[in-house]
Amino acid sequence: MTAPALMLPVQQALYARLTGDAALMDTITGVYDYVPEADVYPFVVIGEAVETPDNRHGGFGRQTVVTLHVWTQHRGHSKGLAIAAKITGLLDHQPLTIPAMDHIVTRFEFSQTLTDPEPPGDIRHVVLRYRVVTEQPS
Repeated sequence: MTAPALMLPVQQALYARLTGDAALMDTITGVYDYVPEADVYPFVVIGEAVETPDNRHGGFGRQTVVTLHVWTQHRGHSKGLAIAAKITGLLDHQPLTIPAMDHIVTRFEFSQTLTDPEPPGDIRHVVLRYRVVTEQPS
């Protein structure tokens, strides 16, 4: 038996962790995988993911690398970086509940700040990437 595809359950676990934190939700308007046109900044998008096998002798596992995007409308990156720090505190080396799999670890991989060059010129973007390691229960 092979391990199930995990991109959707991992996305759901990340969504539950982020939206379940009152302090984070007090600072953003929402967590999305598709942003409604009328939404206001700041918000978080659960973006792209890459899943690879992480099998061992006698067991199956997965590594799912997920990119999160923090969007703010602010002069400078301080607001987006503060939100990014909250997200990393919620995810880095913290347990996640993922159905049908044992969560081994979630590791922060990198962050990057970006500025949207189009007018009005005050849109800021922080890209975050996390690696979620899971294995099939024994």
